[in-house]
Amino acid sequence: MNEPMRTEIEAATFRRLVLHLMEERPDVQNIELMTLAGFCRNCLARWYDEEAAARGQAIGKAAAREIVYGMPYEAWVARHQRPATPGQEAAFAAAEASAKG
Repeated sequence: MNEPMRTEIEAATFRRLVLHLMEERPDVQNIELMTLAGFCRNCLARWYDEEAAARGQAIGKAAAREIVYGMPYEAWVARHQRPATPGQEAAFAAAEASAKG
């Protein structure tokens, strides 16, 4: 596989992941993603912004989040985010402690 094709496939895969989180699983909370996978939508947006900046493209936090969330972050929070349950908070704390060794 040549490098342009690899880049095209990786980009399509990223877009598919973002679309899946937007359309199929908006119910999955960021704290759940962080607990299970060690990253969340905000991480994806931050990575997007950082990679753009590394290539001389000024995206910014808000625009990167809108790309990942499919809407302004505040709108997504109002529509989909629920307060973390005590169980979610405990699982997150345990995952964080485990990751730190």
